[in-house]
Amino acid sequence: MSLFSKLFKLFLAVVFFPLIPLVLLLGYYQVHLKDNLLETHANLAEMVASAMSQHIEDLSGRLAFAPQVTTALEKKQDPSFLLYEEIATNPDFLMLAVLSAEGKELVRAGNPLVLRTVEPLDLHGNPVLAELAREPHLSVSNFDVVQGMPVSEFLYPLSNGDYLYGLVSFFQFIARLQEQRIGTTGHIYVLDSQGQVYADELQYKPAFDGETLRRAFASKSALIKNLKTPQETYVGAYAQAPVLGAYIAVLQLKSEAYRMIYHTNIMLALFLLTIFTLAYFGALTFAERLGEPIEALSQAAAQISHGDLAVHVDPEIGWGEFKHLINSFNQMTADLKDYQNLRLQAQVSALKEQVFRAVAHDLRAPLMGLQGYIYILQNGKISEKERQNYLQLMAQAAQNLSSLLEDVLDVSRLEAGMAQVKKQAVDLPVLLQEVADTVRPVAAQKHVELSLQNDVEHLPADPKLLKRVLMNLVSNAVKFTEKGFVKIVSSQDEKSYTIRVQDSGVGMSEAEQKGLFQKYHQLDPEKPGYGLGLFISRQLVQAHGGELEVVSAPGRGSTFTVILPKEQV
Repeated sequence: MSLFSKLFKLFLAVVFFPLIPLVLLLGYYQVHLKDNLLETHANLAEMVASAMSQHIEDLSGRLAFAPQVTTALEKKQDPSFLLYEEIATNPDFLMLAVLSAEGKELVRAGNPLVLRTVEPLDLHGNPVLAELAREPHLSVSNFDVVQGMPVSEFLYPLSNGDYLYGLVSFFQFIARLQEQRIGTTGHIYVLDSQGQVYADELQYKPAFDGETLRRAFASKSALIKNLKTPQETYVGAYAQAPVLGAYIAVLQLKSEAYRMIYHTNIMLALFLLTIFTLAYFGALTFAERLGEPIEALSQAAAQISHGDLAVHVDPEIGWGEFKHLINSFNQMTADLKDYQNLRLQAQVSALKEQVFRAVAHDLRAPLMGLQGYIYILQNGKISEKERQNYLQLMAQAAQNLSSLLEDVLDVSRLEAGMAQVKKQAVDLPVLLQEVADTVRPVAAQKHVELSLQNDVEHLPADPKLLKRVLMNLVSNAVKFTEKGFVKIVSSQDEKSYTIRVQDSGVGMSEAEQKGLFQKYHQLDPEKPGYGLGLFISRQLVQAHGGELEVVSAPGRGSTFTVILPKEQV
């Protein structure tokens, strides 16, 4: 993940994490706000139920004519006139009748349509009569529908033992309730226990699902949170009326009841969207402004770690302290580059001095010898035998000069990438035997046992260059082994060929091994050599696509391993 992505996500997290508890709190608040709105509906339903109870209680006051009816009955007079007069005074009375103590209808009065609908009354054996005989009071029945109107029956005991029966309409009461509005769509409804609304064809009759309302009445909560109809969804509350077995429901369209909450939600959504948009672009801008100079400095530092001191960071991408930091960074890289150049010049000078000393020393000895031998030969005051001996020494000195110059030229060719490897199938047993035979006289002179162990017949390599590598390794092993052995072992596996040169010589410490394959590096300056052999050997092995490795410890000898990859010749 890039630095820009990390910073961008970090800034967004800083902005949005505090909003999470705010959103949760608002969600919790809205749930309770909806319940509070429905609680208002529930309180209104309770008030209407109380009003209905009061309406029933007022019915007792409208029965003040009952003593007059009793007086007329005691005087054997027809009380019909009193009943019709009371019906005319109280339009809610649809029918009035006098029942005997046994429940038989004695006289009736009322609306002709109602009278034709209601059969002659006979409440003989009705337990309500017995109850009223024991404890006189007004008894009101549950709602019923007569002629499309919600009505209720009542019985009132008269002092002479008879009963006053009445059929009371609650149409006007319910109509007044339904005229009330809660908002635009909210209404108050009187319902029976089956969830059916008491209303005639002139009143508002919503398509409520009676089964849903029955389940609502059976629940423990008075709140109705989701009442679905084919057209709309309602919310509200209900309360059970203390009389008449009815329920009062206050219902309102959900869309209207929660309108303010929905508007609040829209405002909050727009507010959060605005915050998100501002936060997004703010984080994007800040991450770019902050990430670009940091990223540039990071990449520049990585380049410097790989040795590229020419890197330069544009200070214009920075701002504030970053611009000052970039200028300081560029100044630092410039100083490092100058220091590197000075150090490199010093190293080159030191290396030149070292090479000059080594080469000059090795050139001076054979050159001085050649000059001396030439001077002696020019005098002519020597015998033939001495002359032949001096000529042989001059040839040896010339050979040493040639070897030194050849090594120096090889180093130049390898560093320039001009060394050419001509691979062919090398007969390894023959090549190893030639190397061993060449070094064996020196090993025998030092009483060093030189042995061969070969498990490879042929391998792809340049025979001349491979022989030079092995000659260098074996001669070095003999040079640094005063007693003991030198072994040459070859083997192979599925991927490579391996040639090991192992000795029991003085060995090397880890510090001595660090510069082992560098140019002009000599472990023992007293030993003959130019410090180029191992450098050239490794370069030649790497030119074959292989590796030259060493394992050594002080006093335990050394093992040089040539690893060449297997390939098609």
